Amino acid sequence: MSFILLTSITIGLFAFGGSLYLMWRQRDWRIAFLAVMAAVVVLREAAALLEAPLTWTISFPGPNQDLPGLMVSIMLWVAVFFLERMIRERRQAEEGLNRAQTRLLDSIEAISEGFALYDADDRLVICNSKYREMYTGLDVTIVPGTSYEEIIRAAAESGVIADALGQTGEWLAERLDKHRNPTGPYEQQRADGRWLKISERKTGEAGIVGVFTDISELKEANTLVIDKNRMLESLSAKLAKYLSPQIYESIFSGRREVKLTSQRKKLTVFFSDIAAFTETADKLESEDLTQLLNHYLTEMSRIALDYGATIDKYVGDAIVIFFGDPDTKGVKQDALACVEMAIAMHKRLSELQNVWRESGLEKPLECRMGINTGYCTVGNFGSEDRMDYTIIGGGVNLASRLESLAPPGEILISYETYAHVKDNIHCEEHGEVRVKGIAYPVATFVAVNTYDNLGRDRYLIREHHANLKLDVDLGAMSANERSEAASALRHALDRLSTSEQGEAPDQPAKTDPGRMDP
Repeated sequence: MSFILLTSITIGLFAFGGSLYLMWRQRDWRIAFLAVMAAVVVLREAAALLEAPLTWTISFPGPNQDLPGLMVSIMLWVAVFFLERMIRERRQAEEGLNRAQTRLLDSIEAISEGFALYDADDRLVICNSKYREMYTGLDVTIVPGTSYEEIIRAAAESGVIADALGQTGEWLAERLDKHRNPTGPYEQQRADGRWLKISERKTGEAGIVGVFTDISELKEANTLVIDKNRMLESLSAKLAKYLSPQIYESIFSGRREVKLTSQRKKLTVFFSDIAAFTETADKLESEDLTQLLNHYLTEMSRIALDYGATIDKYVGDAIVIFFGDPDTKGVKQDALACVEMAIAMHKRLSELQNVWRESGLEKPLECRMGINTGYCTVGNFGSEDRMDYTIIGGGVNLASRLESLAPPGEILISYETYAHVKDNIHCEEHGEVRVKGIAYPVATFVAVNTYDNLGRDRYLIREHHANLKLDVDLGAMSANERSEAASALRHALDRLSTSEQGEAPDQPAKTDPGRMDP
């Protein structure tokens, strides 16, 4: 048998078997038909060779044998084989693409946010069902190929978007600009009360990908937190009325712990009360007394806070104040601030006396004030359930004793306080006093006024009594006004002198009332 015949038979059988395999593998009659045709051609060539004499020697074809036809048949079948391979790879690629698209769809369907991808022409490429739910009930169908402008125009005109109500045109223009030129996330309110957070960005192919998150629950939680914060702020503002501002701030800022603790510090302590308050209280109804006392305490407290004082407590008409804790500017500056505060209180009280007198109060309020600088124990005292931030110690007791010994309308200070303020405050010696609880006499001084105020007030004369009111501003008076004032005062003094001699106060004085003394 010749080599060509053996080869042709082998190739023909292989081609026929291959055609059956391709028919089963590809299930495509076109590929199988081509393979069968190639096998038939090869078998035909083999049959033509069978007419030649058979030999059992291996020989190569001679010049009269049909070798080119056999080679063409072989090449045809090989071409069919490679064609099948290309088609198989293409189908595998298509199947891989389909699987990838399926996985992508499954992935975007699995996320809880709405997802949408638009191409460079602003037409929908792909989206998930969550995105479609956000535009339920629109006239437009949300499918691939739908333009973004169609979707949002339908949403705005149907009343889905709360921000677009009554201003559809303006809202559309603004929304399209944000969509085509995304700069960052923004929020959108729907007419049904929902809130969306929209995050968009451009893709590498000039498309737009967007993620739409329903933040309604977050908004509700934020609103609840805001309401709670407002309630807490209101509550804390009410609680602040029961605490000194410095203590309130130190507690709420975390600088001070709310626990039973105390420390020794040098403080300047201030006590004040109203002279003859019991007598005044007996003459007033409870409503008038309450109004008067609250007015007085409000005015004094405002001055104390202006000078940075820590208001310890109110005990009826008495006020307890100290400087040096929780904030301090140094012992000297604390003492000076305390005395300046007391002087400011005294001045304001003089002004209020006119107001109270004109309102019907026969004897306006006068205060006694005592100030001492010394070591005290300051901190939280009480129990774990009820604490009081206050001061105790000998320095506190001395300030209280000085207040009780001070004449009405005066500010009595100890020597240590005087030593800290004498360069700024004009003080007058009041002598030594003995106080309960202290074995030795205590040197005291009366704080009159600051040197700065004395320079400004030396031209002021003010005398306010039950039946006498005198206000003179020498610095503002001209020479003629001073002369007229002097004559009026002399005339008044003459009438007072005549009254003391037993004449009726309503009779004219024996001097010429029209005469102006030089």
